[in-house]
Amino acid sequence: MVTLETLPFETQPGAAVELSALDIVLWGVLPYVMVVVLVGGLVWRYKYDQFGWTTRSSQLYESRLLRIASPLFHFGLLAVVAGHFFGLVIPKSWTEAVGMSQDFYHFNALFVGGIAGIGTLGGIILLIYRRRTTGPVFMATTKNDKAMYVVLTAAIVFGLWTTLASVFEGEHGHNYRETVAPWFRSLFIFQPDIAAMAAAPFSFHLHTLVGMALFIIWPFTRLVHAFTAPFHYLFRPYIVYRSRDRDGGRTGGRAGARPGGRAGSRAGASAVHNPNAPAGKRGWSAVGTEDRDTRNR
Repeated sequence: MVTLETLPFETQPGAAVELSALDIVLWGVLPYVMVVVLVGGLVWRYKYDQFGWTTRSSQLYESRLLRIASPLFHFGLLAVVAGHFFGLVIPKSWTEAVGMSQDFYHFNALFVGGIAGIGTLGGIILLIYRRRTTGPVFMATTKNDKAMYVVLTAAIVFGLWTTLASVFEGEHGHNYRETVAPWFRSLFIFQPDIAAMAAAPFSFHLHTLVGMALFIIWPFTRLVHAFTAPFHYLFRPYIVYRSRDRDGGRTGGRAGARPGGRAGSRAGASAVHNPNAPAGKRGWSAVGTEDRDTRNR
């Protein structure tokens, strides 16, 4: 056993914290290995497998369950991530400085975290059920997907377990803001508080280890799509669709003619003839070879 007597953390007043070699590896080395694999894997995947950087959407195969399960899972997961950020990154002293008592924080963390966790778990269960019971979706599922679903579901279940355990333990429950949170913040200054994390209960150890395993496999699964959210959609130009009455191009001369840069019968529109459209009604046609041939008649 290795005793770190210089660390200020104590599990009980006057009791020194003894750390094993396994504690040092799990809470002092593995987090940095995880970061190296995560960042390096993402760079490698982006450089050598950009066409595989996708969710491989199966919406075309089945959409009834997907339109329920996907928002439930993703919005629940966003709430879970926000809760983790608030609980791990923001120190206890900061919330107390703004007048938030520990009891009030604990109640909100359990109430909001419980709802978010249950919603996320319900969403992932529906997604797995859909993938297993829908033939084409199941056939498109790879071994990589199955392993990812196992680790992802385990991380959600163990996280929800720690939340519900805190509810039943009440005032005697473990306060992770005094163990897990200081260890998490210490990683960013390269001085991991291994003793603090070692003092946390087994349920928190298990949840943390599964979470690190999830981030290790992240770059090699379909989860990479989380790093390419389509924010550019908010700033891209409008897509212009062109249409005109079937007979519009025959009254004013050649269909699609734009003298002086103007459209023939409607501002900003060009004539497109759809031979399958009923007489006297508007028709639509894709802008392609047929459209070009029509305009050149």
